[in-house]
Amino acid sequence: MTKIFGHRGSKGKYPENTLRSFQAALEEGADGLELDVHLTKDGEVIVIHDEALDRTTDGHGQIKDLTLEEIKQYSAGKRFPHFNKYDTTWDKERVPTLAEVLQLLSGTDIALNIELKTYIYTYPGIEEKLFSVVNEYGENRKIVYSSFHLPSLIRMKGIDPDADIALLLFSPISNPQDYIQTFDFESLHVAKDLLLQDTHKLFQDLYTKTRVWTVNDEEEILQLLKMGVNTIITDYPEKAVKLKKQNL
Repeated sequence: MTKIFGHRGSKGKYPENTLRSFQAALEEGADGLELDVHLTKDGEVIVIHDEALDRTTDGHGQIKDLTLEEIKQYSAGKRFPHFNKYDTTWDKERVPTLAEVLQLLSGTDIALNIELKTYIYTYPGIEEKLFSVVNEYGENRKIVYSSFHLPSLIRMKGIDPDADIALLLFSPISNPQDYIQTFDFESLHVAKDLLLQDTHKLFQDLYTKTRVWTVNDEEEILQLLKMGVNTIITDYPEKAVKLKKQNL
């Protein structure tokens, strides 16, 4: 049965990649969460989408050039006053560490898709740090590591041969089944338009091994549910969960 993952939490309603957003996705019934990780100057794994603070916080600068203490000075909620649910308590949100997110999830069986944002900066050592944090706080939950940067996935597999890894795709590849077998991918994470407009039927036999991002349109969600893809990753998990329940 298709699972619903909250993209950066409940990104359509709450400040993305914050504890508030992740908690909302849990309350909305998501089966899993998708989040992004970078490495700070002092070697901390933090959860934020961009290489810099500027878009999602009231701070400035590249993650790689800042310490965790410096990053924690800035609000991860102030940039979202245009959201309907905004209130001033959002101003207290901070960029979380991965450890803090895993502690939030403690006692739940929520799955986690951790995207390594290593295609601009490779962040030497991030894979080892990531494994260490997950090993300490992960509670053996279902975790899949994804990236556009294949070397990061290969390094994760080298550190932990049992790690579930997934290649992110926004353009076609030849014989995706060969990629899955050769690199021991648990799944492929495919941009929605690539799958919905798959005129060459590259993925038609791989729906159960395909997670699809980022799907917010109701008709597209219904189409993918009918196709039986492994997972729909969406900014609006509450809507997708409701559609799934209505179409069981």
